[in-house]
Amino acid sequence: MSEPFWRTTTLEEMSPAQWESLCDGCGRCCLNKLEDWDTGEIAWTDVACTLLDHGTCRCRSYVNRQEIVPDCVQLTPEEVRKLTWLPPTCAYRLVAEGRDLFWWHPLVSGSADTVHTAGISVRGRVVSEDDVPVERYEEHLVDWPEEICGGVDETRG
Repeated sequence: MSEPFWRTTTLEEMSPAQWESLCDGCGRCCLNKLEDWDTGEIAWTDVACTLLDHGTCRCRSYVNRQEIVPDCVQLTPEEVRKLTWLPPTCAYRLVAEGRDLFWWHPLVSGSADTVHTAGISVRGRVVSEDDVPVERYEEHLVDWPEEICGGVDETRG
């Protein structure tokens, strides 16, 4: 049996379909983050982008997201390697670091639901930025986007 593409193909070499399939649908990258201007430290909130569907943890307007949300970051191989705020569970980050995907990733498990059942996704844990003024984001700080599988760093491979 041949190796899965994410083990043999660099981010730059991936087809558009392979690239898109790396997204596990957790929604963590769609959370608003606060940056300390002095230290550069990133603080996560449970405040989600206006376009995030809280049930599916997918963008409601993926194709038009940058027109609707101008500061939405389009991931590219270059961006993946320089962004410090991608969650440690992010498949793009894992592949860029030469690591394998987690057991709950849909490409490994064969099911889009395992990211939710494993407790990795933002499902049931977020509020919309439409309901929280920016000046109240500090009241919504959370640590869980930095968690890996409930604290256990366990990839398959």
